[in-house]
Amino acid sequence: MDVGGLVQRVLNGDRRAVARAISLVEDAAPELREIVSGLAAHTGRARIVGLTGAPGVGKSTSTSSLVTALRERGDRVAVLAVDPSSPFTGGALLGDRVRMQEHATDPGVYIRSMATRGHLGGLSWAAPHALRVLDAAGFGAVLVETVGVGQAEVDIAAHADTTVVLSAPGMGDGVQAGKAGVLEVADVLAVNKADRDGARAAVRDLRQMVAQVDREPDEWKPPVVSMTAAAGEGVADLLARLDEHVEHLRASGGLHARRRDRARREIEGIAMEELTRRLADVRGHAALDTLADEVAAGADPYAAADTVLAALQS
Repeated sequence: MDVGGLVQRVLNGDRRAVARAISLVEDAAPELREIVSGLAAHTGRARIVGLTGAPGVGKSTSTSSLVTALRERGDRVAVLAVDPSSPFTGGALLGDRVRMQEHATDPGVYIRSMATRGHLGGLSWAAPHALRVLDAAGFGAVLVETVGVGQAEVDIAAHADTTVVLSAPGMGDGVQAGKAGVLEVADVLAVNKADRDGARAAVRDLRQMVAQVDREPDEWKPPVVSMTAAAGEGVADLLARLDEHVEHLRASGGLHARRRDRARREIEGIAMEELTRRLADVRGHAALDTLADEVAAGADPYAAADTVLAALQS
């Protein structure tokens, strides 16, 4: 494979090259390291917005409406939609392309679905590299829609510049958003389906929860937006709040801090992947069985682990 040529086509915004590069990312192909290395110097320009929330709150509809708003002002937009993999078959229904058909023919929009492949936290393990590809391809805004199956899907906060937590009236989401790990990751809170009964109460509850959190005077206070994404209502307000958050991050130095933390996690992830690969090699070695026999017979397990770690370092 001509990796250099593929990298150049990605940098030129070639959609087929972008698709090919992300597929290689998902497959952890041998060329992955060379691809990431070639793209690294051309990243850091895209604005990454994460959208999460429980099933049924309208994440895909909200994402689609946000794409429309961004396109109206001339932004090139990429969407990375993460769908859950079946624990039984390993397959996934990558349904977001179906839900976003209105953007399918727009050359300024690129939509990619990815399966979690068993990764917890609401994102695919390949998402950070995929974001790098989309960033290098020149998309000014990258929207990441997470699995959103509960309170644990908060990984997006580690990968996005701005995280939107969506809720809807009548689903108990006001209470869910107040639980540990969810409210804390929200930079913007959005109550979708505001045309339903209980929407005002949901907005009020969320604003009360936000007000109860102690903050420094110059610290960002997550706004609560009311919207009906299916009708396009309130989407302009959501986009305005996203713009305000990015400007706040730039002015406070928070944008650099978030991207540095993101880079740190990416480094750690690559290192852990390599350690896992080396550990798999050790597992197949007869010496590990010998160590296991010794520990089962009363030997020090920490000393045995030290022996394994020494083998990993060699």
